[in-house]
Formats: sequence, C-alpha cells, structure tokens
Amino acid sequence: MTRSLDLSPAPGSASLAAQVLAQARMEFRLILRNGEQLLLALVIPVIVLVGGVAAADRVGLDFDRPVIDVLAPGVLALAVMSTAFTSVAIATGFERRYGLIKRLGTSPLPRHGLLLGKAGAVLLVELLQILVLGAVAALLGWEPEASGWPAAVLVLLLGTTAFTSLGLLIAGTLRAEATLAAANLVYLLLLAGGAVVVPADSYGAFADVAAWLPSGALGEGMRAALIDGRLDGGCVLILLGWSVVGATATARTFTWE
Repeated sequence: MTRSLDLSPAPGSASLAAQVLAQARMEFRLILRNGEQLLLALVIPVIVLVGGVAAADRVGLDFDRPVIDVLAPGVLALAVMSTAFTSVAIATGFERRYGLIKRLGTSPLPRHGLLLGKAGAVLLVELLQILVLGAVAALLGWEPEASGWPAAVLVLLLGTTAFTSLGLLIAGTLRAEATLAAANLVYLLLLAGGAVVVPADSYGAFADVAAWLPSGALGEGMRAALIDGRLDGGCVLILLGWSVVGATATARTFTWE
C-alpha cells in the first residue's frame, strides 16, 4: 500500500515559543562573542572574587565567617547586575541606534517576544556565570548553605527582573553613547558603594541607604540564603518594588526607534 505525498503549501510562522527560543539562543551567542560583554559577565566578577579573598587582610575585610563564604554570594549578585543591567542597557541602546529593533518589527517576532528572548538570553548567561563562579569559589574553599539555594534562586530571579527593567529604562530613553556612559557609571557606583559584594553594615552610616538599593537588596538576599539558609523577606519586597517601578517606567517611556 502506498501513500501519496501532501505537497500543498502550509504558510505560517513558527509558534511564539519557538520564536522566543530562537531569539534567546541568538542573543546568547552574540553575548559570548562580544569581548566587552564577557568582561562584564565573567572576567570582572572572577577578579573581584579572587582579589577580594587574596587581599581581605590588607584592605581590612573582617567578618565573623570565612571571607570566601561572605564574598561568593555577593559576587554572584554582582554577576547578575553585570548581565541584567549593564550588558542589557548597552546592547539595547546600540540596537536602537542601528535600527536593529526597528527591523525586527518586520519579522513575525512580536515586541513582547523580543523582550522574552532577551530575558531568556540573560538567564542562560547567568546560568553560565553561576557555574563558573561557583567552581572558582569552590576551589577557594566556599561552603554555601545547601538549604538556601531555593531562596537564592528566587532572589536571583527577582534581581534579574529589577535590573533588566532598569537597564531597559536607560536604554529606551537615552542615546546610545549616553546609555553606555550611564550604565557603566551606575555599575561602578553600585559596585563600590551599593552593598552588593560586601554586607551593607560595612558601610557605616550609609548602611540603611545601601540596603534599600536594588544592589544592596540583591546582595543581602543572596548572603541570607547562602550563608544562613533563609529567605530574607525584606530584600524580596525591595526587589519587587524596584521591579514594579522599573517595568512601569520602561513601559511608559521606552521608544523602539
């Protein structure tokens, strides 16, 4: 018994899930091929982690726990900030400048699909960061609290949402050159004074302010999860607040061209 072939045309686009997955894979590959993006995503966090442990005594880092146990959760938070905020802001800013986003508007991929694709690429990069930084920290003697990983994942996801929305807010309102300068400046300021790598109480009188920053909430939440094995509800609420503010402002101000 033979079956006849059906050669009739079947026009139509792929499903939204397939389009988003393809967009996420493409964005992920572009990040890995970009030297500046890799510098922000992996090189700087690794330098901060190794340098912080090596120079802890000289710079006066004195904790009641091993230095690596305190710095490793903060460096994971720093890595999330690097990718979700700085990388997203710079990449999106120049995509707007060169008209890439405008041209994507002629494809079947809808605008929300483009944003979901970017979010998927960010999550893939963060997974790579966790694997690399976790391996480096383990070699340095890191012993995280195993029961805290579910809380750490929740805090990382909330931090990703907050910083991605803030990165898109800058990229969607400023020119590409201004976005590049602003994203790097904010990144350096939060790295130095945002309580992301070291605990907020290390900042003295500035501790209360630092804890309310998205970087402070992300860092404190990661330390609570991976040092004490608990979910810090206050940090969760702060990150939720920054996510809502960032997403709302971005939705009202973002221009695609």
